[in-house]
Amino acid sequence: MPIEFASSRRSTVGLEWELMLADPVSGDLVGRAPELLHDLERASADERHTVTGELLTNTIEVTSGVGSTVSDAVGDIAAAIAAVRTATDPAGIELLSAGSHPFAQWYDQQVTDKTRYHSLIEKTQWWGRNMMIWGIHVHIGVEDRDKVLPIIGALTSYLPHLQALAASSPFWAGERTGYASNRALVFQQLPTAGLPWPLADWAAYEGYLDDMVRTGVMLDATEVRWDIRPAPRWGTIEVRACDGMSTLHELAAVAALTQVLVEGFSRDLDEGRPLAVLAPWFHRENKWRAARYGLDAEVIVTPDGAQRSVRAHLAEELERLAPIAADLQCSDQFAGVADILDRGASYARQVAVADASGGDLHAVVDHLIREFRSGPATL
Repeated sequence: MPIEFASSRRSTVGLEWELMLADPVSGDLVGRAPELLHDLERASADERHTVTGELLTNTIEVTSGVGSTVSDAVGDIAAAIAAVRTATDPAGIELLSAGSHPFAQWYDQQVTDKTRYHSLIEKTQWWGRNMMIWGIHVHIGVEDRDKVLPIIGALTSYLPHLQALAASSPFWAGERTGYASNRALVFQQLPTAGLPWPLADWAAYEGYLDDMVRTGVMLDATEVRWDIRPAPRWGTIEVRACDGMSTLHELAAVAALTQVLVEGFSRDLDEGRPLAVLAPWFHRENKWRAARYGLDAEVIVTPDGAQRSVRAHLAEELERLAPIAADLQCSDQFAGVADILDRGASYARQVAVADASGGDLHAVVDHLIREFRSGPATL
């Protein structure tokens, strides 16, 4: 099955951010996206950003245009949020983002009335109905199709770092899960989700898709829901492992780290340097550890099994990668990664609010609403 990979400028950036709609008094989700979207989608038609619906009617997704820099893409997202607020503020609806809502229940939510969403729920049943999850997607342009699978193989070693920085789903349906990112483990229950298969080259990817389509597992490449996947239509590598970021500042930081890592691997390939890869069983363990412990996870970082804390390894990598960030004009956003390490990721801030309020998860929702408006608080 030949799969064309669109032409794309190297290391360009595109962002997608799934946002919850909530009642400002109760904090519960409200399924009012369909009534908001008609005018919002029409208003954004001539803009760089887009505003669309998602699987559930309690969600709106904002998407950037193709940015030459992280700043460009983040600016698009900021403009999209401002546009959304022109509809949600008069309607008395608040916005927030995290990997999960602290106390909402799946059976209270409505599926958006589109054939592909109804088909997904019909196929996946209880697990599909429980997909009350919100995330971000970071697209990075790759100028040579032959680089895509090698870069994905190397970037998979950094999925636990990205996942830990973005982890924001410590609560699920009113319960404290004990996980920094419960979303990471819920999402991988979908049949084509989870870690990417270790494929050596584009021909192997085409062979995988041929097998999946021929056996009826999926219809096309858009149903590949890996944590990192090729996005042939856009000519990008798309990182999908991250929980919904609670603030724009943190979204920018994770986008910058992703862009810098991809560019670094691309430079290694240009210079003929082999890209280090880990065994698939190490990737699986690292994903679980990052989901469970977040930034406090000890992860496997070398093929011989050496382990480092996510915090310590990230601190070292930030120093090593800083020159690439400067070349890509994203040093300010890249510095936001260190801010997350200092301040704590969203999961830790949410747990701290719950502890301070005697376990009141309504207080956690209020906290997320405030952070989405004004930026991350300090633990």
